[in-house]
Amino acid sequence: MAEQFYLETGSTDPYYNLAFEEYILTRKKDADYLILWQNDRTVVVGRNQITAAEINTAFVEEHGIRVVRRNTGGGAVYHDLGNLNYSFITDYDPENKDGFRRFTEPVAAALRALGVPAEVSGRNDILAGGRKVSGTAQHVAGGRILHHGTLLFDSDPSVIAEALRTDPLKFQGKGCRSVRARVGNIRPFLRTDMTITEFRGYLRAALAEEGLRDGTLSEDDLDEIRSLKRDKYDTWEWNYGRSPEAQIHGKKKWDGGILEVFIDLKEDRIQNISFHGDFLAQKSPEEACKALTGLHFAAGPVREALRKLELPACFGSLREEEILQTIFF
Repeated sequence: MAEQFYLETGSTDPYYNLAFEEYILTRKKDADYLILWQNDRTVVVGRNQITAAEINTAFVEEHGIRVVRRNTGGGAVYHDLGNLNYSFITDYDPENKDGFRRFTEPVAAALRALGVPAEVSGRNDILAGGRKVSGTAQHVAGGRILHHGTLLFDSDPSVIAEALRTDPLKFQGKGCRSVRARVGNIRPFLRTDMTITEFRGYLRAALAEEGLRDGTLSEDDLDEIRSLKRDKYDTWEWNYGRSPEAQIHGKKKWDGGILEVFIDLKEDRIQNISFHGDFLAQKSPEEACKALTGLHFAAGPVREALRKLELPACFGSLREEEILQTIFF
């Protein structure tokens, strides 16, 4: 039986934490690992998703919420310090046909022992009282499997709803879309209240198999994790640029008239954009289209470009924020 180690990342930086997890998966193959970790205010999108389609761009940027792409599939999730993440890393067994339940059932059992009416639902979720308190995903690489999941202990549901709010009719693309399940927190179900720090300690003990020991990493290991963070997880290309092609359509009615926008995205850059409507412009919005073509699909670059234009000539009495809200939900 392989040695079993417990690790913590020592960070709430999502870019570092995902680099840490990937490094353990791909480079530490001689043991089994349990990692418990937290991200501070982050949207984590699935490997095959269109990032721009999964986030409320304006809300995310206004509130300083970070956005990162993970290696596993599935839908976008919101992390804050009221959420605890867990990762199991072990050898992959292709003959095991119940790969998710192997990991989710022990977590559900640990929750039930605290009085939480937890049950495994479908292939990869854990519900309590009909609400989703945990979602999980997996990734196989080099004969090893990573299974990780969220545990919504005491997260802010209003921020979850705002950060992930999108119009399903607005985007048409090749990436998978999140299913917005009703989510809930674990803490209200506890038989005896505890802090998330106490919950982390309890979960570690509950998931520990015989022989689980504290693991350590060398300074060389940590240097490589920091390099992976810098070269991959910190980059726009990984977090946004891998998004499949998409077509975006927005339409809103403002006091200054109806504004409709059509956008083609490729690798999360604006390839083509056109504006239509009954707003009283003095000239064609073609100048605005040219200014926005080639930009990253994010509110910051688009706002900066709009401020260099003579907006009343192109859009009549439509204001900058109204144009941005039409483009970004």
